[in-house]
Amino acid sequence: MAEVVVLALTAAFNPTEVAAIAVMLLLPRPGRLMFGYWLGAMLTGVASGCVIVFALEGTGAEHTTRHTVGPVVWLVVAVLLVIAAFAVARGEDKRMREHRRERHPKKEKKTPRWQKTLREGNAWHTFVVGILLSFPGASYLAALDRIIHLHYATVVTILVLIGFNLVQNILIEAPLLAFRIWPTQTPAAIDSAKAWASSHGREYGSWALGLLGLALAIPSIIALLSR
Repeated sequence: MAEVVVLALTAAFNPTEVAAIAVMLLLPRPGRLMFGYWLGAMLTGVASGCVIVFALEGTGAEHTTRHTVGPVVWLVVAVLLVIAAFAVARGEDKRMREHRRERHPKKEKKTPRWQKTLREGNAWHTFVVGILLSFPGASYLAALDRIIHLHYATVVTILVLIGFNLVQNILIEAPLLAFRIWPTQTPAAIDSAKAWASSHGREYGSWALGLLGLALAIPSIIALLSR
């Protein structure tokens, strides 16, 4: 179950969702827009999770999945996360971006359609965008594999899926609650948070990647040693 929580936290930092939140925070009435997006994301996440879990549970596909995603795979993912943490800490990602810009002069990029919809739309539009952008990614699919093997009762499985999606969407829920509780102070706090992230984001990002790597590595090593 601990691995499911770690995967939910990993899924929360989906680049597309982070970009969508950043766009909505810059628009008028961001609270309403994010609430629409959150409803769509929760609907897609819980519904698709239920379909996958209950369709695979007790079938031959479950046996195949069990041997496909094993401790070795998670150990490799953990090592990659730790390497990424060191790379971010040393600024290798920044150097790579600069090198890429030198080799390939920047071309004018078209704004993705979903971003245009967010900028021009209302809560109903963001609801639709939330549905379209929230189909299961790699972290969610890996978590579903773990949930299948837990063999919980149907009601408990659904509650776990709801909990996973609540954690997965925490970057939306935090500002939503803030706008509800502190409607006047929240915009100023968001501006301060952006300034803090620009100066400290690299340091804390590298620590977060390293800790996620360790969280995945430890149970994988224990599982390999216990075989």
